[in-house]
Amino acid sequence: MAFESRGASALTGLFRYPIVQAPMAGGTSCPSLVAAVSGAGGLGFLAAGYKTPTAMREEIAETRALTDRPFGVNLFMPQPPVADPAAVDVYGQRLAGEADRYGAPLGDPDLSRDDAYEAKLAILLEDPVAVVSFHFGCPAPEVLAALAEAGTLTVVSATSAAEALAAQRAGADAVCVQGVEAGGHQGTHHDDAGADGTGVGLLTLLAEVRDAVTVPLIAAGGLMRGDQIAAVLAAGASAAQLGTAFLVCPESGAHDLHKRAMTDPLFTRTELTRAFSGRPARGLVNRFIREHGPSAPAAYPQVHHLTSGLRKAAAQAGDPQAMALWAGQGHRLARELPAGRLVEVLAAELDAARVALTRGSELRGSET
Repeated sequence: MAFESRGASALTGLFRYPIVQAPMAGGTSCPSLVAAVSGAGGLGFLAAGYKTPTAMREEIAETRALTDRPFGVNLFMPQPPVADPAAVDVYGQRLAGEADRYGAPLGDPDLSRDDAYEAKLAILLEDPVAVVSFHFGCPAPEVLAALAEAGTLTVVSATSAAEALAAQRAGADAVCVQGVEAGGHQGTHHDDAGADGTGVGLLTLLAEVRDAVTVPLIAAGGLMRGDQIAAVLAAGASAAQLGTAFLVCPESGAHDLHKRAMTDPLFTRTELTRAFSGRPARGLVNRFIREHGPSAPAAYPQVHHLTSGLRKAAAQAGDPQAMALWAGQGHRLARELPAGRLVEVLAAELDAARVALTRGSELRGSET
């Protein structure tokens, strides 16, 4: 059973500028960042992934204390038990040297696969926020209908036209179209190792999704400047979602080593890797990715749990070479501005790009 979307106006009515701050798990999307973005006229997002339901509830309350503007919460979908335990064991053996290097034991790969999904949903239905988005899959139609009944708009990440169509049929109000350029985890609905390396760039993906669905689209993937936002709006998106651009802001909860790495000439490129979590995620290429990426199994969240302690120990040791430095392809364009100021700068750049496009169109028209 599918439900009718409430249209683009319901989404665009939440913000002054079509700028969405991506939900970045691991502490980056903290209340101070979310409140600053929403307060400046964008749409901030808390990331509930890897947090307990209690921690999520507390962050929602803290954000509300900082701003009266709308904001969203992102949930990770529960993952099916498809990982090969033997492959996870072999990978764990390979990481034994890393455990010795950082003096940190490997984590238990058999910890929860559902990220307390049901408990978090119950909180969001009891105490609704403006928007709830979903990563790593599409919720059941009944879940999306219940959130709609609570007055919450829903967004589902998609990396293909087929995934976007599934989200629309289930009743999502909007789709976040995630191009392969995006930093962090790709939001594929089904993790297929055979599809590694086949991701589609954002502009092409937007065109494909626009032809497949009628719900509003939020474009995500390597966006760092206002003229890029103008481009995805011209390509059919209702808003643009930026993560890496906000990661370096002072309000961001990202580790200082992670922030500095965005523009550090030591890190020259990004790569999609399963090394840290067992699911494809784009990060700055460091020693850990080079040494372990090729052998990492398709096993999420088992590998995430396995490497969690290592990543924390590397950060404590001041060593970015074993940290998950998630970053989009545009990371070299990062600007260390306060989040509210960055929203204003992006909005000004967007306006300038729109004016330039209009003038260019008028000039071309006068020449005919």
